Amino acid sequence: MEEVRLFIERGGEVVYPIMLVIFLLWAWLFERLIYLKFVHPGRRRKALEEWNHRPDKHSWTSQHIHQELLTALQMGLDSGFPTIRMFIAICPLLGLLGTVTGMIEVFDVMMHVGAGSPKAMASGISKAILSTVAGMVGAISGLLAQSVLTRMCERERRRLASVLSF
Repeated sequence: MEEVRLFIERGGEVVYPIMLVIFLLWAWLFERLIYLKFVHPGRRRKALEEWNHRPDKHSWTSQHIHQELLTALQMGLDSGFPTIRMFIAICPLLGLLGTVTGMIEVFDVMMHVGAGSPKAMASGISKAILSTVAGMVGAISGLLAQSVLTRMCERERRRLASVLSF
């Protein structure tokens, strides 16, 4: 736990917004996982019951109801992914902001002390590097998790197309 505190302390104030974005990213990812595992199966079952209880499946009205059921289920699967992608994109940008603020600190130290004091510049360099690392870790882990969830949704989409057929 001490290492985490030191990482945050040495990474500078930009690490706090990065941590907030990573927390929100993972909250959204877990929400999507919970939806896929617990909520969606019930909605799929309800849509299948509604479709299977229709006496005519080939009329114009039935085709529109079929499309409506399929679209509603697919919209449920797709929900949340734009927000997840936004959080993934924000992580490295905040890391870059930390890099810029850390380098500004380094140049400020160089202006006042000169380039001959590496200890004086270490804090700014540390902020530049650690904030970049935090942003990249958030983005990469989010991309991996999003990829897994996207594959799960695609698999479910194919399943819906075969189960909810005419």
